[in-house]
Amino acid sequence: MRGSVIVLAAAGILLPAVAGPVTAVERFPRPDFETAYEMPATQAPLPRGAAWDWIDVVLMVVALAVASYFGLRRRSRLGLLLLSVACVLYFGFWRHGCVCPVGAVQNVAMGLFGQGYAVPLTVIFLFLLPLLFALLFGRVFCAAVCPLGAVQDLVVWKPIRLPVWLTGVLGSIPVVFLGLGVLAATAGAGFLICRLDPFVGFFRLGASMPMMVFGVALLALGVVVARPYCRFLCPYGVLLGWLSRLAKWHVTITPTECINCRLCEDACPFGAIRVPTPQATETRRVGVRRLTLLLGLLPVFVVGGGWVVSRMYIPMSRLHPVVLQAERVLGEDLGLVEGTTLESDVFRRSGVPESDLYAEALAVRRRFRNGSWIFGSFLGLVIGVRLIEFSVRRKREFHTIDRESCLSCGRCFLACPKERELREGMKAAG
Repeated sequence: MRGSVIVLAAAGILLPAVAGPVTAVERFPRPDFETAYEMPATQAPLPRGAAWDWIDVVLMVVALAVASYFGLRRRSRLGLLLLSVACVLYFGFWRHGCVCPVGAVQNVAMGLFGQGYAVPLTVIFLFLLPLLFALLFGRVFCAAVCPLGAVQDLVVWKPIRLPVWLTGVLGSIPVVFLGLGVLAATAGAGFLICRLDPFVGFFRLGASMPMMVFGVALLALGVVVARPYCRFLCPYGVLLGWLSRLAKWHVTITPTECINCRLCEDACPFGAIRVPTPQATETRRVGVRRLTLLLGLLPVFVVGGGWVVSRMYIPMSRLHPVVLQAERVLGEDLGLVEGTTLESDVFRRSGVPESDLYAEALAVRRRFRNGSWIFGSFLGLVIGVRLIEFSVRRKREFHTIDRESCLSCGRCFLACPKERELREGMKAAG
């Protein structure tokens, strides 16, 4: 009786999802055991000893410290460039891109909200170290240490300046990607951020054709649009940017006073230079009213975002293979699809009752439904806070760095005439 109820409930929930054409993606090639079939080579690097993991942590600390030294103390673009090459070679090609704080976001999320998942201590350190350095020195991890960013930085040739509105729109994508990646990980749907990593295929010298094309396209785009993944896709960059705004020390455009020559503005390919603003054109009362209105609407953004995103929990739950399998099996049983797939055949031969499969799929759907409320509320909060920030118009007398979007690359050092003046004076004195 209980199994029948579960089957009926599953049909009521899964049936709308499979009413249209249902397809299943075969995740593995069909083996032919009657011939000399060879198992495909693994696309993940082989595990190494625990000692090597701690060596990676130590090297990460050293690389972050060197990047901070070159950026804040020596103000050396050349030093950062050489460090980025070294980090691409080690953290990228030698370690196959697996010393990755970007992907560690999912591990930490599963450790906090997952069921029975223990996060290795080395992964926790790799996740926290760049955030700690961002809180102290800004995004020095992005400057030269991250292999994903460094490999893009090496191909920047003739960058163009994107409109501010387009940068703002594209800059919201990483926030969505961050929330979706955390939701997928905590709901048991796997590591979405790692699956969509466009450069790990280069580092491992092997990837699926779609991801290889995606990576090549991003590198080609990066010739004219500097670091497109870092600016418009990277979910870890969201956390680094937020903490960088609070950095105790941060790179500056000029070592002394700014003369508003605009050379740094032209040199920065990331749009991270904030230009001087004219005298305020509105009264203080108008600004206070607008700010008060947006603060009052902030709870509306939070609740509304949660409600809107929660309406999409069914398609989002298809990130989980159990949901896809349940939809396929149900579609075959109801005659909504033709034929069978390898996965559905294997399931039917396993002897597991369909009611168990549907029950597991419904449990996954519930996790996505609950998590989508948190995901949507998070997006609503971010949107509300962004609108509040845009409503507060501050007067700037000189060119300044936007700490959140600045990648501490040091290009503005080369363009600043006050920098050259100081260096020439030090050479003359020495």
